[in-house]
Amino acid sequence: MKIKFCGAALGVTGSCHLITTDNHKILFDCGMFQGGKAMEALNYEDFPFNPAEIECVVISHAHIDHCGRLPLLVKNGFKGDIYASDATADLLDVMLKDAAHIQEQDAEWQSKRNLRAGKKAVEPLYTAHDVEDTLKFIRPVRYDQLFELNDQMKIVFNDAGHILGSAIIELFCEEEGKTTKLVFSGDLGMSERPILNNPKIIHKADYVVMETTYGDRIHEANATSISRLLDIAVETVKRGGNVVIPSFAVGRTQELLFELNKVYDGTGPMHDALIDVPVYVDSPMAIKATEIFKNNAQAYDEETREYILRGDHPLDFKNLHFTQTSQESQAINIDNKPKIIISASGMCDAGRIRHHLKHNLWNKKNSIVFVGYQAADTLGRRILEGVKTVTLFGEEVSVAAQIHNLEGFSGHADRDALFAWLTGFEKMPKKVFLVHGEMEAKENFAKFVEERCGWQPVVVRGYNEYDLAAGDETENETAELAFALDEDVESLRRRISDMHSELESILYNTKLAVDGEISVKRMVELKNNIAELEKDIYGLGATITKEDRNEQ
Repeated sequence: MKIKFCGAALGVTGSCHLITTDNHKILFDCGMFQGGKAMEALNYEDFPFNPAEIECVVISHAHIDHCGRLPLLVKNGFKGDIYASDATADLLDVMLKDAAHIQEQDAEWQSKRNLRAGKKAVEPLYTAHDVEDTLKFIRPVRYDQLFELNDQMKIVFNDAGHILGSAIIELFCEEEGKTTKLVFSGDLGMSERPILNNPKIIHKADYVVMETTYGDRIHEANATSISRLLDIAVETVKRGGNVVIPSFAVGRTQELLFELNKVYDGTGPMHDALIDVPVYVDSPMAIKATEIFKNNAQAYDEETREYILRGDHPLDFKNLHFTQTSQESQAINIDNKPKIIISASGMCDAGRIRHHLKHNLWNKKNSIVFVGYQAADTLGRRILEGVKTVTLFGEEVSVAAQIHNLEGFSGHADRDALFAWLTGFEKMPKKVFLVHGEMEAKENFAKFVEERCGWQPVVVRGYNEYDLAAGDETENETAELAFALDEDVESLRRRISDMHSELESILYNTKLAVDGEISVKRMVELKNNIAELEKDIYGLGATITKEDRNEQ
């Protein structure tokens, strides 16, 4: 088995890794490069493989730097299946259609400029039609299922805790009678964060490919960032300003709503100070993504599920407004009253956030609050680095607003969380490949790991290929372990019991499983039944809660 790093090898974006055996070729992720013009130009280069020869793609999650070139792959001849978790499959529909819209708009704008200068028109990277073709190939897979890709390869999706549907992927590859296990971390989240479950700890692997976005940094505590955000909001409102939050449409926006829900639906000084301050989510994609979050509540952590069951959906509250149309978006900046504006894109390189920055950056009364990673050469990174002016829609805008960076909201694991996940392996993998990080972050994390446990990770420095010689079979790696069942049957019984007493028949079957032996196949069927029930029940709870609010 060989692995070739075809993206996220020199920086954070463009995740794409080719896995090859004598008989098969598959991809882990097919993401878009993001950043300055040099990085974005990489999207137009040929893939370092023939797309028509790729049998399937396994997607870790729906962020555009992990899935954004899927339509281009299809456009260039790929006709295989695209496997993703069920929530990721829902989000891909939204993310890829939005990406196509941006590609088409940018191409139209650039073509007009070129034609006026006597140059040729340009074509978009891909179109909405290419996205529709791509969506036909998507195949949802549930967490914890051992799924057969071909006669040599099986995979398991595990919860990565990064965004809804994000996955750590276990790949089991059989060659010459031996099984080699490769674990791809995808993007790892922080533990004990709202809405999502903690990243799954994997105990055995021969090879590991892991992200290092924050491999050299420690986030401030999430609770500290929440407190700082609320303090910033109150102080900004008192001086008559707006709070503008560039936020990723999937993940950070929903976490912000979760935290603001506690204030707006709660009591105390913060509630009293902010209750009359409107909160706007001004991003059509974020609005659609939030609805997908609501429809996939079975993937939430226990705290968030309890919110729903007691009739309070954590992503909706009084004075929260979702703006769909351009006219609604423009009206936000016409209104002079203080407000909180959450808008995409999170790195400020596209979307409605650029309009809000144009109207708010110049005013010292306002606050701009960053809550996620800012890639090199993006507008967001330049603002954080202290530029005095920026150009927005051909107009020079001074940066006079207060600028804040709250890393405690980051959806990425920091250095210590990455190290904790890596050392969850019971013994040192044969190789640990570090990707998805700027070079300094990868090198510093490799040094940190070596100093503390003696492991020597491989810092991936380019689009290189490594031959992974089939080693010994993973010790006692039975099918049951491959399923990575993260809960015992008693836990499943408790979850069902908490949902509804009407599920007695399922509980009875669960009891049989506890009392006697249970096959792997039956366990998976049981988990899938429970997941479906949770999705229905929590979805119903969200609908009822929304209807109750509308009646009020």
